Amino acid sequence: MDLDAVRAFVAAADAGQFQGAAADLAITQQAVSKRVAGLEKELAVRLFTRASRGVVLTIDGQAFLPHARDLLQAEERAAASVRPGSRALRVDVIGRRLAPADLLRDFHRAHPETPLDVVTLFDADAAVAALKAGTIDAAFRAVTRPVRQLPDGIEAERVHDEPIQLLTGPRHALAGARAVTPDQLAGHRIWMPGIVSGTEWAAYYEALADTFGLTIEATGPDFGTEPLLDTIAESPGLATLVGLQTRLVWPADDDLRRIVLHDPTPVYPHSLIWRADNPHPALTALRGHLGAARAADDGAGTWTPAWAR
Repeated sequence: MDLDAVRAFVAAADAGQFQGAAADLAITQQAVSKRVAGLEKELAVRLFTRASRGVVLTIDGQAFLPHARDLLQAEERAAASVRPGSRALRVDVIGRRLAPADLLRDFHRAHPETPLDVVTLFDADAAVAALKAGTIDAAFRAVTRPVRQLPDGIEAERVHDEPIQLLTGPRHALAGARAVTPDQLAGHRIWMPGIVSGTEWAAYYEALADTFGLTIEATGPDFGTEPLLDTIAESPGLATLVGLQTRLVWPADDDLRRIVLHDPTPVYPHSLIWRADNPHPALTALRGHLGAARAADDGAGTWTPAWAR
């Protein structure tokens, strides 16, 4: 099987569009389309259908995606087995638009000579499995259990608390507020279709909802960020929650509002996870950089789940 075609398929599935996949892979959009078409021909199925904002996985595409990821991970393990100690520092982030990617960009600016590979795995369990296998060097994830309960040889340290904000459209009842408390969100519908049961981010938002009596809905298909923003912009009753450092872009006429949450401020607890016996020299530099940044954090007036304290 053509692994370049498999890589193009996975990139398009993650980005939700061929253009975004082309940017991630540093190839042309035409090349992505050609590779995916070749893979579809080889498999004799359609993997994507066209949508107004990009592409959507078919049922066959959804079934093939986890196996495609396994193929690419097997390729990475095979390559790493013949170049120990020579590859770039490989770090998993929860999303390329989210706070951990910002933390890595800051590290790269401070250490431009350090080569980095940035990957996105599904959840914390997948990240820990990849750390144990040696296919990644570190991961930014929320850790929902005590560090002593992590697998032998796996260590974690909380490195960044990211404030959570409310995002509404212009007709929402809270759209004119400069700041609201979490308690004031009770009774308002918060829609987050990207939440997947059993993941660390689901555990965070479940704890947030339980603590403050919120209604957080994960119903309906997750078509990606842009359709979510379109729905929020048009709705007088739906809002969503986003991280302070989540990079979002929307049309000016959507007039979306990012509203500060305070008294207390919910923060998402990002931790760095790594394997204790990993000798990669850049891992030590990354941990030192994040430790210095963490020292400047002020945790006063914040809330995070009990499992993160």
